[in-house]
Amino acid sequence: MSRIILFITILAMAAYGQIALTVYSDGFALVKESRTISVGKGITQYDYTPVPSGIMPQTVHLSADGIAVLEQNYEYDLVSTERLLEKGVDSEIRVYTEKEGPYQGTLLSSDGTTILLDINGQLTSLLVEKTTAVNFIERPDRLFTRPTLAWLLYSDKAGKKDTELSYMTNGVGWQAAYIATVNKDDTRLALDGWVTINNFSGMTYKDAILKLVAGEVHRAEVLGRGAGAPKGVTMDMAEAAAGFEEEAFFEYHLYTLPRPATVADRQEKQLSLFEPAETDAEKVFVFEPFRGDKVRVEMEFVNSEEKGLGMPLPEGVIRVYKEDKSGALQFVGEDRIEHTPKDEEIRIYLGNAFDVVAERNRIDYRRISNRVYEEDYEIKLRNHKDEDIIVKVVEHFWGDWFIKAENIEGNKEDARTNEWEVPVPADEEVTLTFTVRHK
Repeated sequence: MSRIILFITILAMAAYGQIALTVYSDGFALVKESRTISVGKGITQYDYTPVPSGIMPQTVHLSADGIAVLEQNYEYDLVSTERLLEKGVDSEIRVYTEKEGPYQGTLLSSDGTTILLDINGQLTSLLVEKTTAVNFIERPDRLFTRPTLAWLLYSDKAGKKDTELSYMTNGVGWQAAYIATVNKDDTRLALDGWVTINNFSGMTYKDAILKLVAGEVHRAEVLGRGAGAPKGVTMDMAEAAAGFEEEAFFEYHLYTLPRPATVADRQEKQLSLFEPAETDAEKVFVFEPFRGDKVRVEMEFVNSEEKGLGMPLPEGVIRVYKEDKSGALQFVGEDRIEHTPKDEEIRIYLGNAFDVVAERNRIDYRRISNRVYEEDYEIKLRNHKDEDIIVKVVEHFWGDWFIKAENIEGNKEDARTNEWEVPVPADEEVTLTFTVRHK
C-alpha cells in the first residue's frame, strides 16, 4: 500500500507546462509537452498521465537532464467492475444480490453473465444481472483509471526535473473548408477559409501551440497497436482575430495559429484559416463529351497575390454562394480542391447548365489505310440564355492524331486533348465541325 501512496504523491507533484500540437490531415498528430516532475535518486517507478488513448507508444521520446528511461509500459487496461472480476480470480470477494446475500467466497470465474464462487468448498453461481454490489476484499495492485505511461526511470539525484515529452497519436485530424461568394456578374469572388479540427484521441489539449501540416506525408505501415502565450502577454484585436500564419516546411506547408487554442476531446473545432479576400474570377461553360453529355459550369480563379490571394491553399471542399435579386445568399454548388500552391489556377465544378445544351454526333468515318482512318464530328451548341456566352469544347483522342479540318480554330493542349472556345450568342445555335485523322 505504501508503494501506491508514493506513486500518487509523485503524480500530484508534477507541474504541467507548455503543450504544442501539430496536426496532420491524415488523422494523426505530434504532441510535445513540458512538465516538471519529482523523482528519487536511483530507480523510480513513475506514472505519466494523462496521455491520449490514441497514443502510439513506440513514438514516445522523453528528454530530461540526468534521467534515463529503463523501461516503458503503456497501460490502457482501465479499471472497471468487469475487469476487476477478471483480474480478481482466486481472490476473496463479497457479492450482494437483489434479495439475498452477501455471498462471500473465492472468485473462480466471471464471464459477464455469471459469477462463480467457492464458498467453503461449495460452488455457487450468481447471475450478474441480479447482482447489486460487489466488494473486493483485497485491493488489486496497480489500478489505472485512464491511459498511462508507466516508466522505470533512473536519476542521478533526487529532486525536480524539467522534462520534454514528444509522441504521436491517432484520432486527431484536420481539414480545410472554403466559402466563396461570387458577385452579380460572376467576375469576382470573396473567399473565406476555415479549418475544422476533429479530436477523438482521448485527451484535451489545453492552451496548445497549434500547428497544421498540409501535404502528403508518407508513413510506414504499423503492425499491431500502434508554447502558449506567456502569462501576462496580451494581444490586440487584430492579432486575436488573425488566421493561421503559413510557411514552407520541408516539402509541405505549415500553418501556425498565432494564439493558444484549446482542442477538447470529442470536439469538432473551427478556426479561421485566413482573413477573407477578394479575387478576380471567371464563369466558364465546358462541354467535355468524355465526362458526359451535359454542359458543365465552372468557376476559375488564380491563387496569386497579384489577384488578391497568394497563400498556399490546403486541400478541402469549397462551397459557392451568390445573392439573388432580394439580396439573400443562395448555394450554387461545391467542389473539392487539391493542395494548391500560390500562382496556380483553381477550377471549381459547380454543376450543369440548365439553359445551355450540347449535341455531339459523328457524321462520317473513313478508312484511309490499314492503320489510318478519319472521323468527322459536329457539335451543336444551343444557348437559351438572354446573354452571349463562350462554351469551351474539350475533346480527347488516343494514339497518333491531328485535327485535319475545323470550322472554328482550336488548340492542341497536350498529346490527348484539343480545345475550342466557341462563342454562342443569346438564343442562338452554333455548330462546331472538325475532322480528326488517327494513325
